[in-house]
Amino acid sequence: YFAEKQAATGVKLLWGTANLFSNRRYMGGAATNPDPDVFAFAAATVKTCMDATQRLGGDNYVLWGGREGYETLLNTNIGQELDQLGRFVNMVVEYKHKIGFKGAILIEPKPQEPTKHQYDYDVATVYGFLRKYGLENEVKVNIEQGHAILAGHSFEHELALANALGIFGSIDMNRNDYQSGWDTDQFPNNVPEMALAYYQVLAGGGFTKGGTNFDAKLRRQSIDPADLLIGHIGGMDCCARGLKAAARMIEDKALSGPLAERYAGWQEPDAQKILSGSSSLEALEAYVRNGNVNPQPRSGRQEFLENVVNRYV
Repeated sequence: YFAEKQAATGVKLLWGTANLFSNRRYMGGAATNPDPDVFAFAAATVKTCMDATQRLGGDNYVLWGGREGYETLLNTNIGQELDQLGRFVNMVVEYKHKIGFKGAILIEPKPQEPTKHQYDYDVATVYGFLRKYGLENEVKVNIEQGHAILAGHSFEHELALANALGIFGSIDMNRNDYQSGWDTDQFPNNVPEMALAYYQVLAGGGFTKGGTNFDAKLRRQSIDPADLLIGHIGGMDCCARGLKAAARMIEDKALSGPLAERYAGWQEPDAQKILSGSSSLEALEAYVRNGNVNPQPRSGRQEFLENVVNRYV
């Protein structure tokens, strides 16, 4: 059915995934469950969904660990569960190569909800997990704005860090209410925030396999059929305006110019020796003593840069 609809409309599949969190069998986790049979059931489900994703020409496959975590340490072996999760994701990667799936494998970070302590807390946590289990060159991240907020980060922080660590994959524009403290999955509607998010995407080289997704929900009192259309139209318009603003900032070097100026000292030969590993603590001590070095702080110009952004949005 979906293949027929895609053929008729030309709509492509950005990513596929499996629901490993709603059924009661997953209340203690899917890959991290203390029961090996639940692990096996989850693995079989992911295999089926990966097969469907490949058949439909999906560009990515997403793993979201809503139940991969714990409620209390009184009944949890963290090391055991992390090893299980590491093996599970490795099996996914192995199967990807076995069937010739050309898409990317993505993990979507989230700190909590429905689980109290999730193992895929944020981008930094996911990167540490990937490094530990030898997956840093195989798996990237699908970053949702709302999940970044839950983790105490800005959306652009998570995007910039993912690019810096080489694991940026795709984005989900669902936003959260900043006051409620839980995942509200609202439609994107803040152009300045979207501009800063897309700026980080473009500054990092843009998408390869990834793209923009949102699967937001209407608010409880939005009960008219038109509300659903209005929410999606407004969300798409917001993303488009944010992307255009970000592209103009990139083209004009509105932020990259001042950034390069701020870090210009690191382009000097002596500074390059530090980064290349050719220097040492002893050498730097001698440099400071012999050169009578007494560095003074320089303005970070934050207000200026904030005003620059406002001119584009």
